[in-house]
Amino acid sequence: MEQIIQYLSDNQQQFYVFILAVFVGIEVISKVPTVLHTPLMSGSNALSGVVIVGSILVLGKTDPGNYLALSLGFVAVLLATLNVVGGFAVTGRMLEMFKKKPAKK
Repeated sequence: MEQIIQYLSDNQQQFYVFILAVFVGIEVISKVPTVLHTPLMSGSNALSGVVIVGSILVLGKTDPGNYLALSLGFVAVLLATLNVVGGFAVTGRMLEMFKKKPAKK
């Protein structure tokens, strides 16, 4: 428990920045019109791709005995992969809506 408290006190400024980023992100996203959510989501697929690559690199350099880091890295890879696949599926559906339907004979 003392290690956790020490870690939190050592990285206090980073936690403040993270909490502030969460509040700013919520405010920004809540102001975006509904029409723009899907294009923004397809743009975030690139960020999720970066998360996948980063988490794979971290997993590769993690000590095999550190089960917590390995578990968190695996969860990061899994969730980022799901985000990319879901984003591309939604983007594909969105693009299908804009295709012209064939004329009936």
